[in-house]
Amino acid sequence: MKDLSKLLNEAQQQQLHAVTRRHFLKECVAGIGSIALGGLLGNCGGGVQRADGAFDLNALNPLVPKSPHFPGKAKSVIYLHMAGAPSQLELFDYKPALHKLHNQPCPESLLAGKKFAFIRGVPKMLGPQATFAQYGQSGAWVSDHLPHFSKVVDEVSFLKAVHTDQFNHGPAQLFMHTGNARLGRPSIGSWVTYGLGSENSNLPGFVVLTSGGKTPDAGKSVWGSGFLPSVYQGVQCRSKGDPVLYIADPDGIGRDLKRSAIDAINEVNKEEYKTFKDPETLSRIAQYEMAYKMQVAVPEVMDIAKEPAYIHELYGTQPGKESFANNCLLARKLVEQGVRFVQLFDWGWDSHGTNPTDSIDLGFRNKCREIDRPMTALIMDLKQRGLLDETLVVWGGEFGRTPMQENRDNSDMPFLGRDHHTDAYTIWMAGGGIRNGVSYGETDEIGFTGVSGRASVHDVHATMLHLLGFDHEKFTYEFQGRPFRLTDVEGNLIQAIV
Repeated sequence: MKDLSKLLNEAQQQQLHAVTRRHFLKECVAGIGSIALGGLLGNCGGGVQRADGAFDLNALNPLVPKSPHFPGKAKSVIYLHMAGAPSQLELFDYKPALHKLHNQPCPESLLAGKKFAFIRGVPKMLGPQATFAQYGQSGAWVSDHLPHFSKVVDEVSFLKAVHTDQFNHGPAQLFMHTGNARLGRPSIGSWVTYGLGSENSNLPGFVVLTSGGKTPDAGKSVWGSGFLPSVYQGVQCRSKGDPVLYIADPDGIGRDLKRSAIDAINEVNKEEYKTFKDPETLSRIAQYEMAYKMQVAVPEVMDIAKEPAYIHELYGTQPGKESFANNCLLARKLVEQGVRFVQLFDWGWDSHGTNPTDSIDLGFRNKCREIDRPMTALIMDLKQRGLLDETLVVWGGEFGRTPMQENRDNSDMPFLGRDHHTDAYTIWMAGGGIRNGVSYGETDEIGFTGVSGRASVHDVHATMLHLLGFDHEKFTYEFQGRPFRLTDVEGNLIQAIV
């Protein structure tokens, strides 16, 4: 079989000989993909054919560790996304003036020219449904909903005036995780694994864990690879049952037989690549190899039952159950094993007040109880293991919540709730080069809009990439004839928290 580098050269030579406009338009996507693949293989070092003439599949691995633009403080990321958007006004953005306005009609000036999801007519202002106090040497404001988290506030930096331009969950989640509100763009986890690869060849570079009973409103697109090769998309694992569906072999199927089957499939894939020159075929070869390795590596790393009792006490974990707590512990285990990007999605944070479970007083408090202990334990555990300095932990939702009560068709709501809000919400980061004990940005006296230190979604992404060693303006991927980047044509480093 021909050396893969020769196949790539032939594909590029065919492009050079294709002079017609029609042929160019037909072949340009595959051609650019082949060139990009050549760059990936070049980073692997050496050829792809062993002395015996067989393919060297290790050299094909697109997840081989790569160097960023400059030495980054962070080597891995754990992103905790609260799907549904938690209220900053009940957690971190303390507004005593809002207490005084409770139940008073909302001023027209706050409604004019604004778009809301469910506010109709003139709503009432809604005071904070929590008690606040200051904690740590930094004096950070935290509500009584998060008693455990209040102990680690000096390890984090708060962004108090983040804003977005999307007020519906699906588009806002896409924007938060791909930099664009429309389908088809790579997620930030895919960008990171594309840029850095993975430090463990037996595990995916990008792992996704969900809790709360449902996936995010935007679906699996929030961990998709978009126009990047599919090998960079997130691999969803489970904390209950088999970590990956069908990871166990059926009865009568051993490792040797599975190895033979994969070898046969990949021989067909290699022949297909020779014929069609589609770089996605090479991604498929790498994915079959990864799946084979994962059958041994994943069950081992995803088994939390072997963790000592004090760790289970710290996180509040219960082996065998699907929970945010179990996922936090798994996130630590995964980055400890060299996984580059771990994404946690916890569903159930939509607080409209239409029933007790989504009310801002009762349901919201219960959701906070579910995350408070484990997310605090994650920071403490990473720190005690010496991993926090090189692991960037990010927490937040897709947008914020209004200081006025939700009001549908000018009728009273049976329970207290807040509507979607794009102008201001809070994200916090810890570890990975983040400055400790900083609160950056400030909202007005009722938490309606940012008055200083405003940060866009693109600014958040630019800062995350910087901490990983990338200049977000130079970190691009050629697609459809132009370079694309996570931050599109915007984004600035938030220097105050770095």
